[in-house]
Amino acid sequence: MSHINDKRIVMTLDAGGTNLVFSALQGGGEIISPIKLLSNSSNLKLCLKTIIRGFNLVKQLLPEEPVAISFAFPGPADYQNGIIGDLPNFSSFRGGVALGPMLENIFEIPTFINNDGDLFTYGESVAGILPVINNALKKKGVEKEYKNLFGITLGTGFGGGMVINKNIFHGDNSAGGEIWLMRNFITPHLIAEEGVSIRAIQRVYSKISGVKILHTPKDIYKIALGKKPGNKEAAISAFEEMAVVIGESLANAITLFDGPVVIGGGISGASDFIVPKIVDHLNGSIENQKGEKMPRLVSKAYNLEDPVSFESFINWESKKIKIPFCDKEINYNSDKRIPIGISRLGTSEAICFGAYVFALNSLNGNDK
Repeated sequence: MSHINDKRIVMTLDAGGTNLVFSALQGGGEIISPIKLLSNSSNLKLCLKTIIRGFNLVKQLLPEEPVAISFAFPGPADYQNGIIGDLPNFSSFRGGVALGPMLENIFEIPTFINNDGDLFTYGESVAGILPVINNALKKKGVEKEYKNLFGITLGTGFGGGMVINKNIFHGDNSAGGEIWLMRNFITPHLIAEEGVSIRAIQRVYSKISGVKILHTPKDIYKIALGKKPGNKEAAISAFEEMAVVIGESLANAITLFDGPVVIGGGISGASDFIVPKIVDHLNGSIENQKGEKMPRLVSKAYNLEDPVSFESFINWESKKIKIPFCDKEINYNSDKRIPIGISRLGTSEAICFGAYVFALNSLNGNDK
């Protein structure tokens, strides 16, 4: 089914600890101007009433009745049942808040809540990087289709999401894709997020440069490019050190997951310093007890942001091998390849689109 031609309307919400941004999608695009309200996250009753008010305001602007509500909300949560747990950024959410069932009861339409990392990855799998990969291979005549995607977001924290066989993988406890809790490769007693976040970029730059002012990652990126005064080597090192922590976290994830990786979030804007270092790490080596080196991954990683690496990735030559005891032959792709690239939709757009498509597919019985 083409979601672009689907006339059903889905109401959405971008939930943050400070603001709640409401909207609605039809045919894959927003059909109203977003409505922003204060979240009132420290007062549960007021916060819930604000969410109800926001969706009522959206509904009043729609040309016809919506078929569902679908949005991302911070965890921990029991997403499949729409129950929100104890949230760091929503101090009043404690002991379990049945947000999904509440909205279903009030608006009398299905309500779907997911983790933002999952919806980001899902949106990219439907209309972002995964179709880009598969279409490029198809044009080259390569008989290979990727159906899985691991997504990471780089910003205030280190988020993750998983799509397996074109469906979101929630896990048995709604806790799939929690990559932020991987062990930090550079500082093993810490979690990976301490090396993959805004605060990590600021800390490393300040430590190396000796400058105590906490520059924004955008400013540090400009320093790395030589477009802003500052310690260029320290700025480059800040992004590359983060990339190594990301690389090892992804190496552990890919070893089990075996699929392409898409990178989003504000810090992904510095991809020219981050992605090459991640790919170098993934294509590095590891040793056994005898000191014998072997590839860190079973598959080779490719940087989709580098034209040379992208071209090498899609030039995937298969060979024909004979089927024993007959005169027939079969195509054999002996190479194993993992493409790594940045978001093609934009992080917020991918989350919103992922929420929209998830609702429609769920209503059609095509998702879980």
